[in-house]
Amino acid sequence: MTDRAAAVPRLLPVARSHAARRGKRRIRALLKHVLLVACGLMMLYPVLWMVVSSLRPNSEIFRNAGLALTHLRVENYSNGWSAFSHPFGHYLINSVIVVTGAILGNLLACSLAAYAFARLEFKAKRVWFAIMLVTIMLPIHVIIVPQYVLYSQLGWVNTFLPLIVPKFLATDAFFIFLMVQFIRGIPREIDEAARIDGAGHARIFFHVILPLMVPALATTAIFTFIWTWNDFYTQLIYLTDPDKYTTPLALRAFVDQQSATDWGSVFAMSVVSLVPVFLVFLAGQRFLLRGIATTGGK
Repeated sequence: MTDRAAAVPRLLPVARSHAARRGKRRIRALLKHVLLVACGLMMLYPVLWMVVSSLRPNSEIFRNAGLALTHLRVENYSNGWSAFSHPFGHYLINSVIVVTGAILGNLLACSLAAYAFARLEFKAKRVWFAIMLVTIMLPIHVIIVPQYVLYSQLGWVNTFLPLIVPKFLATDAFFIFLMVQFIRGIPREIDEAARIDGAGHARIFFHVILPLMVPALATTAIFTFIWTWNDFYTQLIYLTDPDKYTTPLALRAFVDQQSATDWGSVFAMSVVSLVPVFLVFLAGQRFLLRGIATTGGK
């Protein structure tokens, strides 16, 4: 008993130091969470302000930088929806057509090109792969003029074809590189086993490789959707008929340089146009990390 009683005073400082360390770790974790929440609110503030402004009268939108609503104006949504000769849903459908074609084109063409770079052997393979990577660094302003001349001679201007057809030609090198890295993570033994069973490259690609590429394909589809849906510059160049306007062009048409702009309707339709982007991102976010990490074959 005397030994245990003598050991208690020696253990008390150790226990206190451990408790102090645990308290410091908890304080640090709390501060980190508070900082993350504050940064998240700062990043979300413009979106929240836009949502709140879509429910305000025009006279209060730019006078109040806060998020409090003093006058609720739901009519902004109905006014914005029917502001043009067509309902705003018409332009949403146009965007859906363009986005659907772009997604299908990128999934098919980029996956085929990635399989060729990752599994096939052909002359100057590394040179072509390097050229493909270099195209990532080319700004769109460099190639937009020759592309416009080409599409104008083909009679594709003021149609959806310039926005969809190039996707079926594997023009997005970023997604090709992403899929190449993913396919390289798939063990070649799987290909060899399928080849022993008599499968050719087409069967190996569609029945073996493609089912394992679901995370990379989902990542490609999500990014293609977001980038194409929000694309303004390219659609502005090729689409001149208001009936073929997509969502970004329809939002631009709200801003009239000669008369007063109905900013409430602008923000209301901006909120409507953001809803599909949020839904697609939330539905596919679990695939993003797996696709970008390119850890296939597990």
